[in-house]
Amino acid sequence: MTILVTGGAGFIGSHASVELLEKGYDIVVVDNLSNSEIDSINRVKEITGKDFPFYQYDLLDYESLKKLFASYNFDAVMHFAGLKAVGESVEIPLEYYHNNITGTINLCNVMKEFGVKKLVFSSSATVYGNPDQVPIDETFPLSVTNPYGRTKLMIEEILQDLYKSDQSWRITILRYFNPIGAHESGRIGESPKGIPNNLMPYITQVAIGKRKKLQVFGNDYETYDGTGVRDYIHVVDLVKGHLSALQYLDEHEGIETFNLGTGTGYSVLDLISNFSEVTTKEIPYEIVGRRSGDIGICYANPEKAEKILGWRAEKDLIEMCKDSWKWQLNNPNGYQ
Repeated sequence: MTILVTGGAGFIGSHASVELLEKGYDIVVVDNLSNSEIDSINRVKEITGKDFPFYQYDLLDYESLKKLFASYNFDAVMHFAGLKAVGESVEIPLEYYHNNITGTINLCNVMKEFGVKKLVFSSSATVYGNPDQVPIDETFPLSVTNPYGRTKLMIEEILQDLYKSDQSWRITILRYFNPIGAHESGRIGESPKGIPNNLMPYITQVAIGKRKKLQVFGNDYETYDGTGVRDYIHVVDLVKGHLSALQYLDEHEGIETFNLGTGTGYSVLDLISNFSEVTTKEIPYEIVGRRSGDIGICYANPEKAEKILGWRAEKDLIEMCKDSWKWQLNNPNGYQ
């Protein structure tokens, strides 16, 4: 089987590419490299010992997408490509809507034209907005608190409408919680450009001396220590969920949505203390005001994925911290 991986040079896409190759799939990767690095592609090849085609295409470039689909017989698409920073989306919402939604519509139109109707879509727990209770299951009401989350929710609705219009499509929508960690080799990991938007890479950059201290956005949430609580999941567990979803599409028609999380919530201060315990590195931090678009608490009920996909997260927070730190130590400037 040949799988098209969009956004395959990014943090999650590169780990998914490794997993696909190690499970015997052929892949083609497309990425515009706007928030990723070509070196991640080379390192995926190094880790797996396998070669594969890479194209620096943008999903907004419809004609290039058509040429790509004309060149290969794809069996399915794993769709990771998109802008992904909550805070940035509040500042530049139009770019997020144009890039994430138009790019996905282009992709689906080309898939339809070439008869490729299996899609694994990378969604987000942000579609649950500010939930009334936790843990969150897939039946919870959907709402959003920021433009990034709104693009994911809009795309989910577009995919639901697409399936209603043509029930030969097979689609899985995967709602991620908070992926951290890195490949055990320390060769691929999260490599933000500029100031990190996500918590773990900021912590590791403080630990290695690139940044003086961590800013903790808010300590007045209704949580046990006042800081935001999230469901952190190891990126390798996350991408294994994608392969389970892909296998599910081989055997089942329709469109299904799954949470990919551990079912356990940890606060910002929990993550800092666990990281310090694992690495013996103290992380200086200061409490600042809440960040626009953030919520207090969010963690998954992952039972549906375990029951239907046979998948569940296996790595604990200690492993997530160890692998994140190994990646940072081996690559003090990321892929740069």
